[in-house]
Amino acid sequence: MASPLILASSSPYRRALLQQLHLPFRHAAPRINEEARPGEDAGTLALRLAQEKALALAKEHPKALIIGSDQVAEYEGRILGKPGNRTKAIAQLQACSGNKVTFHTGLSLLDSESGRQASTVETFTVYFRPLTLAQIERYVELEKPYDCAGSFKVEGLGIALFEKLEGTDINTLVGLPLIRLVDLLGEFGINPLKPASKE
Repeated sequence: MASPLILASSSPYRRALLQQLHLPFRHAAPRINEEARPGEDAGTLALRLAQEKALALAKEHPKALIIGSDQVAEYEGRILGKPGNRTKAIAQLQACSGNKVTFHTGLSLLDSESGRQASTVETFTVYFRPLTLAQIERYVELEKPYDCAGSFKVEGLGIALFEKLEGTDINTLVGLPLIRLVDLLGEFGINPLKPASKE
């Protein structure tokens, strides 16, 4: 791989997902303003933040392929942020109980040398079971999902919160849609399944 691959994220969840592709990469935290603009919907926000995260590292990594990704949860047209604490996580899960939440995950791949950037948004919808307060409190106690949009970790016990999942790639829900990332990497000449060269 000619250009180094950089993941523009400090998220351990995204790093773990990218490791599944067996491609060498480094990661760095982009510094951007993640506030939504007035009237900006969840999908537009997720796409813009993914693009801005990649661009934020372009000067620091002038000859690299930079992956930006950002996830925004939407419930009844409103954006759900990361709860940050137990009280807010419980409140989020109480609101979501028996309802559906759609996750918009923006993905962007930037060639910092040429300036070429390809971007997309993947959606994934979860349908929550009707949950009692005791069940919600038990879940929050066990997993402490305070840094997760929607207040759950689908890769853990969070799966027990749902009746149904709807989407193309479960990794979208964790924060990095790998199927689409493989597609984008292919557009830039990178194939994780390419046999290693023999010297």
